Amino acid sequence: VQLVESGGGLVQAGGSLRLSCVISGIDISNKGMAWFRPAPGKEREWVAQMRGGGSTTYADSVKDRFTISRDNSQNAVYLQMNSLKPEDTAIYYCAAARQGTVWISEYGYDFWGQGTQVTVSS
Repeated sequence: VQLVESGGGLVQAGGSLRLSCVISGIDISNKGMAWFRPAPGKEREWVAQMRGGGSTTYADSVKDRFTISRDNSQNAVYLQMNSLKPEDTAIYYCAAARQGTVWISEYGYDFWGQGTQVTVSS
């Protein structure tokens, strides 16, 4: 199983980026998917989740600014990030679970990408 993220980069505050995560080796159409980023002094924290059935959840810090989506035909997951803030600067990781559930903890996910760097300048 391989997850490959792309789309990170440098953007000014208020700008937008769209992250992509292309998955091979498993069919993600009914799997729990998520995007994570490191938290200061903590393990990775989730920012957006999508259950196998398609429902989504967002961390309070990104709600109404980020949108997670999935394209089953491409076996890919996306994270549209709008109104970016300097505090959004991080490496963003795509994660997949073997089942359709999602987890608050990174330990609930079975497969991970290498991450893509997002830097937001003020």
